[in-house]
Amino acid sequence: MDKELLLKSHFHFIGIGGIGMSALAIGLLKKGCSVSGSDLVKNNETNKLEQLGAVIFTSQVRQNIEFVISKFTNKLINFVVSSAIKPKNEEFSYCREKNLSIKHRSEILAMLMRTYTSLAVAGSHGKTSTSTFLSTILELCTHNSSSITGGIIPIYNSNCHLGNTKYLVAEVDESDGTINKYQSDIGIINNIDFDHCDHFSNLNEVVSSFKSFATNSKKLLLNFDCETSRKNFYSNFKWSNTTAKNITYAIIPTQINSKYTIGKYYEDGNFISILKIPIPGLHNLSNVTAAIAASRMIGVEFIEIKKNIKYLKLPKKRFEFRGQIDERRLYDDYAHHPNEIKESIKLGKLIIKHKNNHECQKSRLIAIFQPHRYSRVKQFTKEFAEELSKADVIYVTSIYGAGEKNEDKISSKIITDLIYKKNKNVSYINNHHEITKNFYELTQKGDLILNMGAGDCHNFWSLLNGKNN
Repeated sequence: MDKELLLKSHFHFIGIGGIGMSALAIGLLKKGCSVSGSDLVKNNETNKLEQLGAVIFTSQVRQNIEFVISKFTNKLINFVVSSAIKPKNEEFSYCREKNLSIKHRSEILAMLMRTYTSLAVAGSHGKTSTSTFLSTILELCTHNSSSITGGIIPIYNSNCHLGNTKYLVAEVDESDGTINKYQSDIGIINNIDFDHCDHFSNLNEVVSSFKSFATNSKKLLLNFDCETSRKNFYSNFKWSNTTAKNITYAIIPTQINSKYTIGKYYEDGNFISILKIPIPGLHNLSNVTAAIAASRMIGVEFIEIKKNIKYLKLPKKRFEFRGQIDERRLYDDYAHHPNEIKESIKLGKLIIKHKNNHECQKSRLIAIFQPHRYSRVKQFTKEFAEELSKADVIYVTSIYGAGEKNEDKISSKIITDLIYKKNKNVSYINNHHEITKNFYELTQKGDLILNMGAGDCHNFWSLLNGKNN
């Protein structure tokens, strides 16, 4: 779709408040398009969209579609959905009934990507963090970069920063199989893991979806430390945090603590410099290395990267410190897969170890976990229990279904029952409202509270603030 046709188009997003959908809507508004959308819940994203000129509906009924058609008669109207929108949705159903132009969100992102030199960030874990680090580096080093991601990037305080720039950093999602829609100048595969059991049956199917993404990338950047990527893909461009031998880009860590990571940076096996990265955690070091590697691939000078590396910050909801209440520190994290929980708990323990070395009062790691999707709990019950049991105290809430039907009558208690065999300090608590009510009985001074999940659990800090005002 060329620029002239784009300006003649109107886009209506069904479910506009989602982090991915709202990013596209913001992008289209910045391109000069008219935008409307509906969502049952108003949030920061819908408020921002209204301020930018979007028409927002807080219901999802056929009358919304009729209004859009009557208001934008001089425009080519596209109705945009994500895979989260079910066929029974009244707006979506009406659009199909009237044979209106329906686009999947992946088609809109793919269309925008074609107008830039695009760097597409893919992978099972760490996409948003890698996109954030890459966006920050390119913004500070080139001043010629745009971004569309699935998280709030601190340097922009937004999930979308779109302008008339040369480069576009785009976070691309594999969860529904639409990753084959994207064509990129540089395709980055962070790692490959079995997930999204509602769409994929096994790891081989996940690998196949990434193969189509790799084929559509002019250059492919791979994580050598991911065994699945290493065995199934080939590229001249690889990064590693374990070895510099025969690796294009490597950072070998020499010091990792609760505040930063120091490592030796190599290119093509040659030592270049020492880097001090203001982000803790080995998994984050991998994400930073990928961002540096991609920047170098498009010609950003290393000296510029080193100068600006101190400005890197994690996106929101990625081990985000929310605040302290009565000597209890609360962090929010998007971890919802066992391997993500593993890394988040590891980082929590690193912070506690650093704190315990400097203070008399010993801290505990309290893990609060809201499972996301019944299919994921069914598939990974043992793995969830294994990783969560490593916290000192564990509270597991009811499952956030994300639109899935609970056909197998699955409950979070299957996780807590397994955890109990390893760690007796575990409880099932229905929701975060109950945790808030009993907060002082469930926690103690000095605790590091790690609140994990991909559902609505990140309103916990607001609930606690409401209680403590």
